[in-house]
Amino acid sequence: MNLILAPLRWLDKNAERVLILIAYSAMALIIVFAVFERFILKSMVPWSTSIPIYLFLWVTWIGCSRNVRQRTHLVFNDLRLRMPYGWQFACLWLDALLWIVFGVIVLYFTVEQTHLVYQNFAIVQGTDNVMQWWFYLATPLAWALLIVRVLQNLADDIRRWRQRQPFLIDIQSINAKA
Repeated sequence: MNLILAPLRWLDKNAERVLILIAYSAMALIIVFAVFERFILKSMVPWSTSIPIYLFLWVTWIGCSRNVRQRTHLVFNDLRLRMPYGWQFACLWLDALLWIVFGVIVLYFTVEQTHLVYQNFAIVQGTDNVMQWWFYLATPLAWALLIVRVLQNLADDIRRWRQRQPFLIDIQSINAKA
């Protein structure tokens, strides 16, 4: 059983990091190659300006999911750290609820938009066969992952609340956990 759980734990801990690294590295390589080609070889690949922009979708939305998991995305902890324990727990529930509601709204509209681009066979500008929906898929996938991360954090908060442990809402406790 541990043989199955070990890769899943690794994936849970590193999924966003690996996806961001791949997308960011591809962006950087394309841009460096395009600059080299433009200024040294005096030519240009037509897709070198459009694909890095689409890859940026993957970097930003997966990064958002990673920061939600680490509790470093859109947090106002100065006030929360001064609140009583029960209020902190209530705010964590409110955070989770708001993230989930917003995530469901984003999922609904981006799945529809991605499906529309898929049905229209839209290709990336400057290419012959690179489909736009491959890149637009980043938004619904990342927001689905973000909702999973919110639920993981909420489960951790409930466990801590039941054991009367301090919540991981300040940067020092989050970094100590990682």
